[in-house]
Amino acid sequence: MFKRLLLTAVTLGAATAPAFAHLDPLAHGSFAAGLSHPIFGADHVLAMVAVGLWASQIAASSGRKAALFVVPFAFVATMALGFVLAVLGVSLPFVEPAILASVIGLGLLVAMAVRLPVAASAAVVGVFALFHGHAHGGELGSAGALQFGLGFVVATALLHAAGAALGLGLGRFAPVVARLAGGLTALAGLSLVFGS
Repeated sequence: MFKRLLLTAVTLGAATAPAFAHLDPLAHGSFAAGLSHPIFGADHVLAMVAVGLWASQIAASSGRKAALFVVPFAFVATMALGFVLAVLGVSLPFVEPAILASVIGLGLLVAMAVRLPVAASAAVVGVFALFHGHAHGGELGSAGALQFGLGFVVATALLHAAGAALGLGLGRFAPVVARLAGGLTALAGLSLVFGS
C-alpha cells in the first residue's frame, strides 16, 4: 500500500510543469534572502512542516524521541547536499516534479500516520530533501551561495521545529487533527500539481 501511494505521488509530480513558487534569482545572495526564501514557496512550507509532523508521529508511536531530531536533520543535511550539487553545476532530473511529489507523499505519510523505522524515515525525507536543496541552489545564479544557504538551512530547521511542535501538541490532545493536516497537505500538493 505504501509503495503504491509513494509511486502515485511521484507519478503525479512527474506529470507537472514547474511550480514557479520561488523568488527572483536576482534577489538571492544574502542570509536574509535565504532565511525568507522557503516561506515564499507553498511547496517548501508544506513539505518542511510535514517532515516535522511526521517526525513527531514516529516519536510518539515508537517511543523513540530521537526521531524528532534524526528525521528533520536528515532532511536538512541532504537538502544542503542538493544545494551544493546545484551550486557546483551538477544537474538532477525532475527537480520540480520531485518537489511536488514530496508535498503529496509527505502529506500522505502524515495522513496515514505511517510508521517506519527511524532510519527508513530519514532516508525517505532525505530523498525528497535532495531535490528541495537542488532547486534552491540552482536558482542562485551568481549570487552569494554561502550566506543564502545558511539562511535557507536555518529557515528549514525552524519550519521542521514548527511542524514537530504542532505534531507534539496535536498528538497529546487531538492526534486525528495531525492526520487531517497531512491529508490537507497532500490535497494542497495536488492543487499545486494541477494549478501549475
